[in-house]
Amino acid sequence: MMSLEGTYDEGNVFALILAGKIPSTKLYEDEHTYAFLDIQPQSRGHSLVISKWSKARNILEVEDEALAQVMATVKKVANATRRALDPDGIHVAQFNGAPAGQTVFHLHFHIVPRWEGQPRGFVAHAQGDFADPEELRKLAEEICAQF
Repeated sequence: MMSLEGTYDEGNVFALILAGKIPSTKLYEDEHTYAFLDIQPQSRGHSLVISKWSKARNILEVEDEALAQVMATVKKVANATRRALDPDGIHVAQFNGAPAGQTVFHLHFHIVPRWEGQPRGFVAHAQGDFADPEELRKLAEEICAQF
């Protein structure tokens, strides 16, 4: 179990995505942040937002500037997702430490569109089925058209 304290792992999956060593389906990128679709989505359009420069493992460690940058991108991506997919709600989630459900120790926020009749809970991250890459690509086009 990873506690709230620890050393940043340069080999975590999000660091590898940022380094271009693992592919991702990009939704938005600026100088400071990167947003992409989750490959194990909890609903259609589930995305993640990360800082490109902060080595914070969780919200307790993050620099205020990085947090502000990430949250501004969360808002942009949530709005684009809303315009593209017209969900009934949008769940924004962030986990700190393994006992809280964190599985990747690079600060990240989930943006999960929700529709009436869908389960409201959030299952542990990285537990769902893998999305079809072509479906993710098409979905990214829909969302990216809304920026």
